[in-house]
Amino acid sequence: MRKASPLRASAPSQLLRSSAELGKDVKQSVPRATKLVPDDFHFVQRLGSGDIGTVYLVELKGSRGCFFAAKVMDKEELAYRNKESRAGTEREVLEMLDHPFLPSLYATLDSPRWSCLLTEFCPGGDLHVLRQRQLGKRFDEDAVRFYASEVVAALEYLHMLGIVYRDLKPENVLVRSDGHIMLTDFDLSLKCDNSTSTAQLIYDQSESKTHHSLNDHKIIDSRRFSISSCILPNCIVPRVSCLHSGGRRRRKKGSGYRGTLKIVAEPIDARSMSFVGTHEYLAPEIVSGEGHGNGVDWWTLGIFIYELFYGMTPFRGTDNEFTLANIVARGLEFPKDPMVTADAKDLITQLLNKDPTKRMGSMMGATAIKNHPFFEGVNWALLRCTKPPYVPKPFNPKDLFQLTMIAARLLPSMVVREAVICASAEMMVMLALAVMAATAKGVLATL
Repeated sequence: MRKASPLRASAPSQLLRSSAELGKDVKQSVPRATKLVPDDFHFVQRLGSGDIGTVYLVELKGSRGCFFAAKVMDKEELAYRNKESRAGTEREVLEMLDHPFLPSLYATLDSPRWSCLLTEFCPGGDLHVLRQRQLGKRFDEDAVRFYASEVVAALEYLHMLGIVYRDLKPENVLVRSDGHIMLTDFDLSLKCDNSTSTAQLIYDQSESKTHHSLNDHKIIDSRRFSISSCILPNCIVPRVSCLHSGGRRRRKKGSGYRGTLKIVAEPIDARSMSFVGTHEYLAPEIVSGEGHGNGVDWWTLGIFIYELFYGMTPFRGTDNEFTLANIVARGLEFPKDPMVTADAKDLITQLLNKDPTKRMGSMMGATAIKNHPFFEGVNWALLRCTKPPYVPKPFNPKDLFQLTMIAARLLPSMVVREAVICASAEMMVMLALAVMAATAKGVLATL
């Protein structure tokens, strides 16, 4: 798995003691009714580790099943490793978000030693683990289209806010209880000025044309709108005729032209020289050190879609050095198996253009991507109403904890670790079956 290096963290029991101490500090200074403290939560299970923190499944005491994901960060460790700015960036980004495919920050808990971010718990695990459980370890086209469309909508919203995500990969795409996705981990995000570039676009929607290339777009005006004019409740800008400014006007018969006004907000001026991301997902401009901007998110989208289809990334080498060399120099190739449609390959090809100025999405944002034939039939305004290809089954976290404790003595540690990270009912069933099989052989008699 392409996981970030884990924290050199304290043991869970030590962490819990520190959380309790934090709760006492907060209670002394803040009225109980106005602020949550760690003592209000029961730490159920460790879910996983990232580069700047450890995530725990926590339950609000007295709630009878109100669970959250708590990302706990050691401030001293962050300072020692010079990661404080990354932790601050993640917190700032989370405080800005209000989108169905992005996390909601429910609370922040702070003390001189610890910092904790409380967000939604996703019982379906992540797409990396879910892909591993598919036949052939890859998704079919309908599933890829579903997950990719929701990721596009999330990236579009982030870009409207002037945020370049920079860390898209299956491990960071979580599956909610209803089967829809949620992006996570924003410590590598790049925050830009809120006045992101905007443009009015007119599309030639002549009935003789089915699909449109970038040449069909005409930029009428740039930087005319503030960012607030781009952030609509459903993040989808409605279609408005740009030819009819008032009243009903009859289009000239036989003209074959229909105008459409769309507003595109894309932080095209965002620039960074940082070398950040996961090796297999790094864009060529990051590897070469030329500086990068919003286009890296659309590159990673291409890698993401490729991996969902083929079960591997396109430029992976024998080690990180060869991987980076392949990203810069090697051409894109598609395996013969499985069979993937021409539209899907074309989308991936345009997203994985090594020249960021020619890469799909870099200039026109998500609008160009959403109009690609691969997404034909997708109702972008009603994505939340689309039936997911997979919905995780409900589970009892207390049963999860008990099963993992038993299974840890019977199964390889890697299997148990995957189960804990995934935290899904399906994986727990697999562990339970293994325990039952071991019982039949009399293994548990010695426990």
